[in-house]
Amino acid sequence: MTVHVGASIDQYFGELKDPRSDHTKRHKLLDIIVITICAVLSGADDFPSVEQYGHAKYEWLKTFLELPNGIPAHDTFWRVFRHLDSEQFERCFIAWIAAVNVGTQGRLIAVDGKQLRRSHDKYADQRAIGLVSAWASEAGLALGQLKVDDKSNEITAIPELLALLEISGCLVTIDAIGCQTKLAAAIIAQDGDYLFALKENQPALYQDVDLLFRAHAEGLLPECRVDYARDVDSGHGRIEVREVWAITDPAWVTTLPAAANWPNLRTLIRVKRERRHPIDNTPLSAPEVSYYISSRSTSAQRLLAAIRSHWQIENGQHWVLDIAFREDDSRLRKDNGARNFALVRRIALNCLKQEKTCKLGIKNKRLKAAWDNDYMLKVLATLFD
Repeated sequence: MTVHVGASIDQYFGELKDPRSDHTKRHKLLDIIVITICAVLSGADDFPSVEQYGHAKYEWLKTFLELPNGIPAHDTFWRVFRHLDSEQFERCFIAWIAAVNVGTQGRLIAVDGKQLRRSHDKYADQRAIGLVSAWASEAGLALGQLKVDDKSNEITAIPELLALLEISGCLVTIDAIGCQTKLAAAIIAQDGDYLFALKENQPALYQDVDLLFRAHAEGLLPECRVDYARDVDSGHGRIEVREVWAITDPAWVTTLPAAANWPNLRTLIRVKRERRHPIDNTPLSAPEVSYYISSRSTSAQRLLAAIRSHWQIENGQHWVLDIAFREDDSRLRKDNGARNFALVRRIALNCLKQEKTCKLGIKNKRLKAAWDNDYMLKVLATLFD
């Protein structure tokens, strides 16, 4: 099996500016990036293990890399990724995924934030790095990441990330922190739709929506048309019952006092979640009620599916990065090192997620890629061929 990894990396990441001075370049930037990606795919979680991977696989790597001076030392890997322009690296990543991924038209894109928990440095007065990520739920692909400014929060980073993505026709889901009128307007301006969790951080709209659904539940608004759907599944020692009510009638949505501030607001959503015992069906906890708003007018069943799909960014990306890639244990924190290595993890995760022939978890797929060069080529071929 032949995979043109080097050519593909050069095609998508060839514009990266090498941070080293010309007289210090004993190793090609392309070789350093490819070795690091392959090493992280194979279980490496830091630069010393990247170097050891390079030495162990030198003969195989030599079949498609130049390696004019052998395998770089771990200090070389560290210096390159520490000083590599993170914004340029992230833009190359986004362009690469946009090029190799089947169009996102009509798909669901989940956006959420994550901290690199051990990237803080109290002696340098440096907080843990926060990242905002976009995730294509159906494809199981990380679409991009951006760093949250140290003096700001996710609210400012989310529109910057979305501006780099093609979201036309997509439904963008964000939790309550992103429930902002400016962000809704930005998504609509890019011909996308939004689905936001609504909480007390938007007190006027939250109160209006809460009162409307309460009045409907009490039978006070018989003329208000409400679509209803119910979903039941079991697992982890419990039964989960989810109910959703959706109001799409403009006569009720647009007449809410706070609705005028929200561009293209078309749907109000109430979700009730309840956990029950699998044997006697008794409640295991009090019911939880949540509200959502959306610019997309569709059925309650589809809205419930979209709300559930949003959490794939937690389960399919954040949880996997923490458990299988040990991201929260990484002590990289100097300059751009943590941010750039986080992006390499997402490249590796994308490749492993797209390889469907091996029915193993991500951790064991990494081990198999380390042991089996043919399987490594199969993993790389998912996105680099």
